[in-house]
Amino acid sequence: MHKNIKENISLAQYVVERREILGLSREELALKSSLDLNTIASIEEGYEPFLATTIRQKLAKGLRVDNKEIKKHERKEDFTPVKKSKMDEIRELILLNSTNPDFEIRCPLCNSKLITRIAKLYDLEDNLVLHPKARCSKCPFQLSDN
Repeated sequence: MHKNIKENISLAQYVVERREILGLSREELALKSSLDLNTIASIEEGYEPFLATTIRQKLAKGLRVDNKEIKKHERKEDFTPVKKSKMDEIRELILLNSTNPDFEIRCPLCNSKLITRIAKLYDLEDNLVLHPKARCSKCPFQLSDN
């Protein structure tokens, strides 16, 4: 463990404390981590209780620690698989309600609000393909690809 940082603190607290030990601003950490400033802000403000592997790796580089050090501070959750039919239902709801600003869908694991978006991609023939995306605001649930 790095000096002056408690073992049992949240990811947000850990990142802030480690950044301050290094004497970095949020902007400097974002640059050193090759991450967007909004991502750093979300992590430090507690909106990201766990991280995608690539974000964890970049953040570890910026904070000059091992990935495992960051993982220790991420929130631990029991993760129960979600049935494919439920995932398909969530995808369909996102696509059907994409223009409704009041649309809200709940996580099938913890019933917290899902953060949703639609990725617009193009196939090899230049046809637009819509991919609904969702992640939970409180637990590790993410809408996986088919």
